[in-house]
Amino acid sequence: MNSLSKNQLKCLAAYRQQKRCDEEGVFVVEGVKMCSEALQSGFTVRIVCGTADFLAANGDKLAHCGEVYEVNAEQLERLSNQRSPNKVWMLVERSVLAESILTESGERRKENGKGLVLALDGLQDPGNMGTIMRTADWYGIRRIVCSHDTVSCYNPKVVQATMGAIFRTEVIYCDLAEWLGNAAKEGRATYGAMLDGEPYQAAALQSPAVLVIGNEGNGISKEVAAKIGHRLTIPNIGGTCESLNAAVATAILCAEFYR
Repeated sequence: MNSLSKNQLKCLAAYRQQKRCDEEGVFVVEGVKMCSEALQSGFTVRIVCGTADFLAANGDKLAHCGEVYEVNAEQLERLSNQRSPNKVWMLVERSVLAESILTESGERRKENGKGLVLALDGLQDPGNMGTIMRTADWYGIRRIVCSHDTVSCYNPKVVQATMGAIFRTEVIYCDLAEWLGNAAKEGRATYGAMLDGEPYQAAALQSPAVLVIGNEGNGISKEVAAKIGHRLTIPNIGGTCESLNAAVATAILCAEFYR
């Protein structure tokens, strides 16, 4: 089993910076559960740095990985973004599907004609993003479309919060207002979570559909709101809170769509 040199360790520790990962089209995955998901996902695992017991327990699964190194607890801490690193660190190549809405021929890829697509407009909190991806995974939603100013799905905090959903979800960044206009032309009903909308329990929800969730503080932008056909709200029964957490609102509305 290979060991890391001081120079190799220094080079890999540079991937703690999001900019370095963005430049190379990779992302960091940490911990036994998440790394086990990565090994089963079909994604290309470029580098594995694991403790002796992790490597021994997963030797057969590591055969198709690029470089595999045995590290000790101190080395793992140097690599990790986590407060308590858990046995393994991986560098994984990003999915091509998550990078573009274009096919290899350069044509715009059409949406699947069934089910629900989530759209995120300016979402900023990594925890919310990761939780929404996890919620989408729970409901079998395989595509999330984001405005360019939405937090990166490869942000380390997002990756960890997805609990593996990142390996099963296509995330697209684009001009969201333009994309919504095209989706409506293709027959998708467009819904937005807004404070001034119709109570979701009374709405006649259609399918296929797009559900738009806005920024945590400012909601859905004017440009995107102009492309939304139906406004939905979750009634504030308590009457004291100003707003509902974006990830919680997403979960409530997804449950209603599938009910």
